[in-house]
This record gives sequence, C-alpha cells and structure tokens, in this order.
Amino acid sequence: MNPIKLAFTLLSCFMVVSCQSSTKKEKSAKADIPVVEEQDLSKYETAYFASGCFWCVEAVFESVEGVKEAVSGYSGGTEKNPTYEQVGGGRTSHAESVKVYYDPEVVTFETLIIVFFGSHDPTTLNRQGPDKGAQYRSIAFYKNDQEKEIIENYISELEETKAFSKPIVTEVKKFKKFWKAEDYHQDYEKLHPDNPYVKNVSIPRLRKFQKKYPELLKEGIH
Repeated sequence: MNPIKLAFTLLSCFMVVSCQSSTKKEKSAKADIPVVEEQDLSKYETAYFASGCFWCVEAVFESVEGVKEAVSGYSGGTEKNPTYEQVGGGRTSHAESVKVYYDPEVVTFETLIIVFFGSHDPTTLNRQGPDKGAQYRSIAFYKNDQEKEIIENYISELEETKAFSKPIVTEVKKFKKFWKAEDYHQDYEKLHPDNPYVKNVSIPRLRKFQKKYPELLKEGIH
C-alpha cells in the first residue's frame, strides 16, 4: 500500500473511537450544556429501543416525522439507578436505550419498528460498529402482546426475504423500566458535532438511514 494511504488509514482507525471512550474526553464540558425546559409529553405514546450507542439511536428517531422526542437512557437490565460509568463499563445487565415519544396519528409503532431495523445491524451480537459489549446489544422492547406480535412478524418478514445475510440476533423483550441517562448525554450528537465519534460514527449512521428512508423524515431534513 502507498505509504501516504497507509498513514491516512491508520489515522482514520484511531479517529473512530468508541462511544464510551469518547464520552470520557467530552464529559468535562458538560457544564456548558444549556438547560432545556422540560416538555409536556403526556399526550404522546412511548416506545423503547436499544441498538448501540444511544447518541446515534436518539438522533435517528428524532429525525422521523411524528416523533416528538427521543431520550437516552438505560433499560433491559435489573439494576436500579444505573450510571453511565456502570452501564458503559459493562458492569450492569442494562443496554444503552432510547425512549421514543411519538404521535400514533402520524407515525405507527409498525413504522418505528421499520426505523429500528433499518438504522442498525441486528445481526451483530453484543456489538454495533466500534462499540462492543452487551450494553450495546440490539433489543426491541414491547409493552403489550400487540407490540410483541408486530415485532415478531416483522422479524419473520426480514428473515423470509433474506434482508440480512446473517441471522437476526435482536432480543424481543418485555419492557419493564427505563432509567433516563445523565443530562449531558441528551441531544449529544446535536450538541457535539465535532466530537470524533459523532463525526465518524453517529453522523454517518444517521445519514445512511435518512438516505434509505427519505419518506419517513421530518420536513426540511434531507
């Protein structure tokens, strides 16, 4: 390989850090994050998903028409009041997750499932991109039997049409409890566009989804 190309490739590899290591570098700046007034989200339905670093997942769902808000947090485990250091370090049974507030008259749960499976790789066990560990596993949570059936039917459809070259390993899990992540994680991608992880992982993942499903996006998003 040409020495210049080799040097560029090695530099790119170092740039793509994990979600966990990237946070350690940015955490000191969390005091600069503006205080956002709490919204009244009581009229919206909620859905819960885990598919890798929650910065990426939050940004994907917030670009979808009918989604009012997506909140980063932790779910899928048993520990109470988990912290990012615990979850990100693999010291709990939780996964990085998002709570999605949506208007069912604009976007259906079925469509959110399409967004979920269309915005990550559900065939990689305990991994998503550069992030490794059970805390980054793929989980589609359901709150009732109807949602469970919708998820399972869509997985069957994906398998029948061979949408993926490898078996889907997504957990279909009964939702129990969501723990909101620390404030400095909320809207992280939007607030830290120059973060190396955001630039090299989060934004490309978001753009890939948006290019694939332009019909699902909010007006003004290309």
